[in-house]
Amino acid sequence: MTHAAAAFHLKTGRFTDLALLLLLATLWGGSYTFIRVGVETIPPVTLIAARTLLAGAILLVVIRCRGLRLPRDLATWRLFLVQACLNSVVPFTLIAWAERSVEAGLATILNSTSPIFVVLLTCLSAGRERLPRLRLAGIAAGLAGTLLIVGVQAMSGLGEQLATQLALVAASLCYAGAALFGRNFKGLDPIMPAAGSLICGAIVLLPLSLMLDRPWTLAPSAASVQALIALSLVSTALAFVIYFRLIARLGSVATTSVAYLRVPTGVLIGMAFLGEALAPTAWAGLVLVVGGVLAMTLPVRRREAL
Repeated sequence: MTHAAAAFHLKTGRFTDLALLLLLATLWGGSYTFIRVGVETIPPVTLIAARTLLAGAILLVVIRCRGLRLPRDLATWRLFLVQACLNSVVPFTLIAWAERSVEAGLATILNSTSPIFVVLLTCLSAGRERLPRLRLAGIAAGLAGTLLIVGVQAMSGLGEQLATQLALVAASLCYAGAALFGRNFKGLDPIMPAAGSLICGAIVLLPLSLMLDRPWTLAPSAASVQALIALSLVSTALAFVIYFRLIARLGSVATTSVAYLRVPTGVLIGMAFLGEALAPTAWAGLVLVVGGVLAMTLPVRRREAL
């Protein structure tokens, strides 16, 4: 392969990764709406148990159709279980519970702090890496842009419902841990950790749902059922496959930058389909978010060794 062809291939791959990052932001941005509709008539634990079960079953069908097999060794399934707790069981349930009372704007801000926690956890880890200044600047720009898009007034409710707000922050911390832990699956097809972690999540959550909510006694609305199906198929099954692919290619910090991208994609969807207007400060925030995400995803040149 010539140098020009290699450069073109690299640029094409980078464009594909950024496009997938935007798609993932859209899929996960819509999940907040699906959850809000779902928890109206379905309790949080049961909603998330059904979400992980349906999404895991969908991916199992896809694996079967592709002629693949899930790993059978116990060590890999232990990793799947840890990933499930960090990436679905705990954060999904916390967000579903919190969305019953927290304002959407404040929830978006609190749940967009995953990249910051990735940095903190990376610095605290035993084999700590020093993050480039460009990455740190991107994190700061993304958070500032999120505040401008959602509106600083959304912070006015901070501290009023402390338990639910801390639950959203804890969910972001879990997502950060999941992004770092997800690097253990680099050698696997992205669909494997996606399916394996969702199956483990369902195994953990289903008994809790049966004990706490007795789902056979529930009478969910048609809207909640439709939201659950969309949440499972689009915002979980498809999103998880994209997520693990990006973890392997872009790394933890860059992939968690999707937390910032969820904000402008949600706003733009509202403008396109609901006729919502965007405040002047939000346009500035949109520029900051896009710039921050680029700073977190663009390759950083390493200094040549002496």
